[in-house]
Amino acid sequence: MAANGAIVIKKIKKGGHGGHHGGAWKVAYADFVTAMMAFFLLMWLINTTTPEQKRGIADYFAPQSIAQTVSGSGGVLGGKVMGEDSAHAGGAQSVMQKQSPPSPSAKTNAMASGTTDGGAGGTSTASDSANSAQDGDFAHAAEAIRQSVQDNPDIANLSHQLILEQTPQGLRIQLVDQDGRPMFQQGTSEPMPYAKKLLSAVGAIIDTLPNRVSISGHTGRSDTSANGADWTLSSQRANSARALLQAGGLSSDRIYEVAGKAGSEPLLPEDPSASANRRLSIVLLREAPPAPPGKILQ
Repeated sequence: MAANGAIVIKKIKKGGHGGHHGGAWKVAYADFVTAMMAFFLLMWLINTTTPEQKRGIADYFAPQSIAQTVSGSGGVLGGKVMGEDSAHAGGAQSVMQKQSPPSPSAKTNAMASGTTDGGAGGTSTASDSANSAQDGDFAHAAEAIRQSVQDNPDIANLSHQLILEQTPQGLRIQLVDQDGRPMFQQGTSEPMPYAKKLLSAVGAIIDTLPNRVSISGHTGRSDTSANGADWTLSSQRANSARALLQAGGLSSDRIYEVAGKAGSEPLLPEDPSASANRRLSIVLLREAPPAPPGKILQ
C-alpha cells in the first residue's frame, strides 16, 4: 500500500517457452504412425502370399477390361501370358479332326491377279473394319462372361480363376487351377461340379457369337511327363470341356479343334510347379472378313 493510502496492484508476467503450441502435431504424428503400420502390413502380406494369390488380388482390383497383350508373365493373374504362337506351341497333341472348313483367311489372300490398287485398298479397309467389329464383339462377350460369373452365387468366388484376353487368334478364355480348388479331379478328366457350372456360364455367352472355337487342355510338369501321361490327360480334359459346351447348346460345326498340350505352354514359366499352369484354354477364333463383291477366289 502506498504512503498516500492508494492500493497498487502489480501484474507479473510469467516467462515461457514460446507459449502454447496446440495439438496439431499429435494429429500429424498419428497419421504418420498409421501410414507406417499400413506399409509394414503390406510388406508382410506380400511376403506371405503365393504368386497365384498375388495375381488373384491384382485381378480383383483391375478394371473390367481385357488385356491387349499376349506375351510375358509379369503381371492370376492380372498379367501377361504366353501366346498360342510361342515357341512351345508346336507340341500340341490333337485329339479330334478339325471338323469345319479351313479359315477363310487363306482364301481371301489368294485373290485373282486382276486386282487393282484401288481394289486392294478397299479390301484392306474392309478387313480393318471387320477386325474392329470383332474386337468390339469380343469385348462385349468378355464383359458378359465376367458379369454372368459374378451374378451367379455358386461360382462368383471363381472369378479370379477366369482369365479373359484378346489375342491375334481371338478371345482367349482360360479357366485356371488354384491351390485347393482345381478344375478337374486329380489325375482324371472329370470336371469338378463348380467347373461344370463355370463352363456352362462361359458356353452360354460363346453360343451368342458365330465364331469357331478352339479348346486346349494344359497340365503342370510332373513325373508322368516322361511316359506321355500328361499329353493324354490334357487331351482328355479338353475333350471333356468340348462335350460340356456341346451339351450346353454349342453346335458341333463350331468346334474347330480340341488339343492337349500337357505342360508345354506354362502360364507361369518362371514357376513350373504353380497350380495356375493347370488350366483349360478356350479361344473364340477371329474370323477373316468375307471376300469383297466381284472378287474371284482360287
